[in-house]
Amino acid sequence: MLEIFSEFYNSVLVDFTNSKKRVYWGYLLAALVIAVVWLVQTKRVSFAKAISIIFSAKVWWSQSAKADYLIFLINKFSFLFIAPLLLTHITVSQWLFFKCYEWWGYQSVGNDWPLWTITALFTFSYFILNDFSRFFVHKLLHEVPFLWEFHKVHHSARVLTPITVFRTHPVEGILFSFRSIFVQGFLIAVFTFLFGDRVDLFMFYGVVVTTFLFNLLGSNLRHSQIAIGYWDGVERWLISPAQHQIHHSTLPKHFDKNYGVILAVWDRWTGTLVYSERDQELEFGISRKVEANEQNVLYLYFQPFKSLFSRLRQISKPKVANDN
Repeated sequence: MLEIFSEFYNSVLVDFTNSKKRVYWGYLLAALVIAVVWLVQTKRVSFAKAISIIFSAKVWWSQSAKADYLIFLINKFSFLFIAPLLLTHITVSQWLFFKCYEWWGYQSVGNDWPLWTITALFTFSYFILNDFSRFFVHKLLHEVPFLWEFHKVHHSARVLTPITVFRTHPVEGILFSFRSIFVQGFLIAVFTFLFGDRVDLFMFYGVVVTTFLFNLLGSNLRHSQIAIGYWDGVERWLISPAQHQIHHSTLPKHFDKNYGVILAVWDRWTGTLVYSERDQELEFGISRKVEANEQNVLYLYFQPFKSLFSRLRQISKPKVANDN
């Protein structure tokens, strides 16, 4: 029991101390600096007022935020038992590598390519496929009815804080784990098959450089009350924090919009891109109507299964012949 508690404690701590994690303290600090500068420069408020806005008790100690914290801890504990049952990207990459060898025999290209070229190609491929797959899975979570039942847990948040990123149903967590496993496994297998042991990523501070920059430049502000938007010309290409906040909006015109994580091109090409507006003020949640149990953690975990079973019963019901 003590071993399990220690492992749980470490799994929680690592999210705030490991630079590979979104809420690493350094990224949170960077987001704080960006938010303060933005509020002081664009909203013309004092430093003290900016701090009070960012750390508003109405946000951080709301029922919604408390549900975020509890879901974060419960998911951390449950994944101690779920994670060992999942495939790893190493397993996937090894299987696919040997399949490539079986189908095409030994292939090695780019033996005379500079190492930096292979590294740049691998880093760029990882960035594009990783970002697209996150967009695609996110889109499925909204547009496939039974998946939406699980994704509702995330959208039930009435306020947004950096911890809201962890407000996910375990089923969604498993789905995104498989997404990451297959993206990494596929790319490692293909690039190792083509380039052998010359494959590497551009890293900074132990993190893929694109992920490091994304997190350093305010990824945690996506889930916040600080609506930092970019110019339209930039938001055509990159999703701003304000654009992601639109994704959480209760306004019907904002439903199923801005699925992207870093790149906005996927939304633009599929017609789901919405630009942020100056001084936008939004309400967050699934709808404006406040449900009695929407911040009840047990309800959030079990209601998706109840809804799913209800859908299945409706589908399996025998049709009654119409005598008329």
